Amino acid sequence: MIVLVFGPLYQRIRAEWTAHSIAEDARDIPGLLATLTEDCVYEVVQEEAVWRGHEGATRFYTGLLTAFPDIHFDLQQIVIGPQGVWEEAHVTATHRGDWLGHTATGRAVQFDVLIYFPWDEQRQKFRGERVYFFGLD
Repeated sequence: MIVLVFGPLYQRIRAEWTAHSIAEDARDIPGLLATLTEDCVYEVVQEEAVWRGHEGATRFYTGLLTAFPDIHFDLQQIVIGPQGVWEEAHVTATHRGDWLGHTATGRAVQFDVLIYFPWDEQRQKFRGERVYFFGLD
């Protein structure tokens, strides 16, 4: 039996993820930071790259949005639960700047990402992101 629960916790997590996504689409870094705990951790797992705190999250987003200024996330799947959000997206962008050892090509690129947003129930914000990406060569 599958039980779906759409109570206040689900609604709160979904609302925060929606606010985060809207801020990202708008390139609104203060809006992004508003959805994160002060001690958030951003990690691109296969690159072993980690950024800590709001200052680190700002560096992560500045680097990402500089490298891919027209980045677009096409949501494929989303799972929302008390642990946070798991998202699968197909990304399209123009690779304008170097990012995590990937040299800018100036060309259109496509790749896929899996992103986990761990939820901090006490602070009602995300504790960062664990990012896995595939197909960016």
